[in-house]
This record gives sequence, structure tokens and C-alpha cells, in this order.
Amino acid sequence: MKRYFGIIVVIALVIVAAVASHRTASARATEAERDADFRRIQSVYLERVGWMRTNPDEASYKDELKSFFKAYFDDVEAHLDRFNGNKKFDGYLAELEQRAESGGEKKDNRATDRKAFYEYARKQFDALHEGRYRPVLSATDKGMRLDIVSNDVVMVMGKPQIRLQLVLWGAQRVEKDEGKVKKMVTSAAFDTVWKLTDAKGKLLGEMRGGDPSMKIDYPERLIAGFPPQMLLGHYDLDLLPAEVTKLEMTINVASHAASGGNANATYTWKLDVPSEWKLGANETWEGATQEERPEEEIDPAKASAKKGE
Repeated sequence: MKRYFGIIVVIALVIVAAVASHRTASARATEAERDADFRRIQSVYLERVGWMRTNPDEASYKDELKSFFKAYFDDVEAHLDRFNGNKKFDGYLAELEQRAESGGEKKDNRATDRKAFYEYARKQFDALHEGRYRPVLSATDKGMRLDIVSNDVVMVMGKPQIRLQLVLWGAQRVEKDEGKVKKMVTSAAFDTVWKLTDAKGKLLGEMRGGDPSMKIDYPERLIAGFPPQMLLGHYDLDLLPAEVTKLEMTINVASHAASGGNANATYTWKLDVPSEWKLGANETWEGATQEERPEEEIDPAKASAKKGE
């Protein structure tokens, strides 16, 4: 009987091992299927997005935004239903919490910053997901589209600022394998100029800026369902002198392709300056410096007079 008992135990262990092996293989197969399905969704998106990036008509582009993103997020929702995914899209926060719990004495000094970047991206993600994405300005050049999502006055460290919220579609990027970690490297360098003029076109001031604040060039790292190949960020500008009536904004974006080419895009808008963007009549423009410019560059009337001579 003891001999039979030994045989039964061995058979039982073999069965348990076989079941465990089957479950592991099944889990791996499901994971592979899930990853393949998500790559399919991204592939379909990238096939469709070309028109959205290059449509030269701003009005029709804005009209198509809601249906375009609805199709994408319908696919994402179906994917999450099929594979029991996280519909709260907060996996990155759970990852941060897990790091904090397992870190021991090694505290992540950037945990607060990482959470802030997530919240920043999440705000834009929710607008896209819920059909509320409607930029105030948009332009396309060199296959990239730049949206000014909003231009509200907000308080920044107790000071009113004009916040220009940006979304750039289609900057060139490449995935690099760095050992155990895969890293997405996005190429997008900004160079921005704001020219301030009065009602007669006389140049009153000029501001320059580089890359936007809170630049997030791979939001899918923070929120897996974020539409691919977007870049987020914003500029905060001081309120403008009271006499300024026009603002010309030129945003240059340079993006280098992995194949060696360069896309140098330029987006220009000429805007009327609303009253809420201006300082009071007796307030001074802080941080301004003086520099000499040719007279004809400052005053277009004098430039025209010179041409007529």
C-alpha cells in the first residue's frame, strides 16, 4: 500500500505541476494577445491621424475632432472590457505607490513631481476622452499640428499669468532599448517669439521663449491609453502693457527624424489682445529690458516712408 501511496503522490505532483504550467502558459498567451490588440489599436490610430495632423482647414479640423477621438476611445474601451483592463487609467499612480512602499530608505525625491506630471497629462487626457477637446487656435506645418488648447489668465505663485496651453501632434520620436528599460526619445525643440504692437502697428515690446513648461513628450508613459505621438506643455506670460493692442506669436518647432531628416515647422498667429491680458493703466511691465532696434522695424509707417523715398 505504501508503494501505491508513493506513486499516487508523484502522479498528484505531476498533475499540479502540469496545471500550474498550463496556467502560466495561458497567462502569457493572454498577455501577448492583449499587447498585440493594443498595438493594433495604436496602429489603426496612426493610420487615421495623418489627416488630422495635416488638414489645412482649421474649422473642419475642429469639427472632426470629436468623432475622431470617439473612434479611438471606443477601441480602447472595448480592449479594456475584453482584457479586464483598468478603466480608471491610474496605473501610473499605483506604480508610484508601489515604489514608495518597496523603496525602504531609498525615498523617491521626485515622487511629488511625477504625480504632478501625471495630473497635468490626465487633465488633457480627460478632455480628449470625454469629447471636450476644442483648441482655441490650431495650425499645421511639416506634418505636425500645433494646438493652442487654451489661453486663460491663471494665478501662478500669486501672480496673474497668461497661460498658453499647447498640444503638438506628430513630433518625430524613436524607441531606444537601454538594457532592461525601453525609452522613448522625442525630438521637438521650441523657439518662440511674441511681438507686441499698438493699434498703429508700432512695436512696443518683444518676448522670447524656448521649450514650454511641464513639457511631456511621451504621455503614454503616464497614461497607457493616451493617443500616441502627442506632446504637452504650456507657456506662462506676464500680463501685457495697457497700450498693447496686437500680439504676433510665432512658434518654431524643430524635429529630427531617426532617418536623418529635419522638420522645421513654423506656426504664426496675429491676435487682438483682450483686456484681461493687460496690466492696468498705471501698472508697469516687470522684467522688461531696453534694446535698440532700427527705426523702421519699430514703426512700420516710417519703414513705408523710407521705401517711398
